[in-house]
Amino acid sequence: MQVLDRIDAFRKELDAVRAEGKTVGLVPTMGYLHEGHASLIRRSAAECDVTAVTVFVNPLQFAATEDLSTYPRDLDRDVGIAEEAGAVIVFAPPVEEMYPGGPVLTSIHVAEVSEGMEGASRPGHFDGVATVVAKLFSIAGPCRAYFGEKDYQQLAVVRRMTSDLSIPVDVVGCPIVREPDGLAMSSRNVYLSPDERRAATVLHRALQAGAAGLAHSTDLANASEVMAAVVASEPLARLDYAEVVDTDHEYRLVIAARVGTTRLIDNQGVAK
Repeated sequence: MQVLDRIDAFRKELDAVRAEGKTVGLVPTMGYLHEGHASLIRRSAAECDVTAVTVFVNPLQFAATEDLSTYPRDLDRDVGIAEEAGAVIVFAPPVEEMYPGGPVLTSIHVAEVSEGMEGASRPGHFDGVATVVAKLFSIAGPCRAYFGEKDYQQLAVVRRMTSDLSIPVDVVGCPIVREPDGLAMSSRNVYLSPDERRAATVLHRALQAGAAGLAHSTDLANASEVMAAVVASEPLARLDYAEVVDTDHEYRLVIAARVGTTRLIDNQGVAK
């Protein structure tokens, strides 16, 4: 396992891998890894010759009111999880390495795909995501990059940005990993108190209720109302949004809510 914190060293290492005719898998993360991240790493290790994990808490995607300073961090733990799952390189740069010139004057905006849902609730968030992912892709070079489907809209933004800018990266979406009671794994789950942790399952229950409704009717507005009603039944939860996205091959139910002070997101696909 190599742990690198400089862009040049990371870029040279992956260039050398490709020069040997080997393939590179990239798993971009903000650290505090859990089983969801580990599943991405294992998928990459199974499909690519060398897997690299990036650990970087990106300030560009946090609003002034959000939890950048308190976002959980534990690099030694992350390295252990990454190595056990099959990664051989961890790139963990400090902020001044990624953004050495002070304020970042260049930003990538993916129109339409980034609007609504998370884009409406967290203005500027997806510009920060797209900008840092484009930078990581530029540093890493041609590879397969693995992202979890829990961040459904983020995955769509990254795919569109990569396609529009002709970046030589194959973006791979991977299924959501859940706790036994249905809660989607998230680094933010650590913020939940025991009571809030029990209440947080309301997101998954809301998705299941909305999906059951879609099995009998394609009334998307009604499915959204069903999800909202389930969240409203939980005193510790406050709904942000509950929507249904109509794609070519499926309906995707998407939900966000605060449980206590912790903001959680989740989603579920329903085949047409």
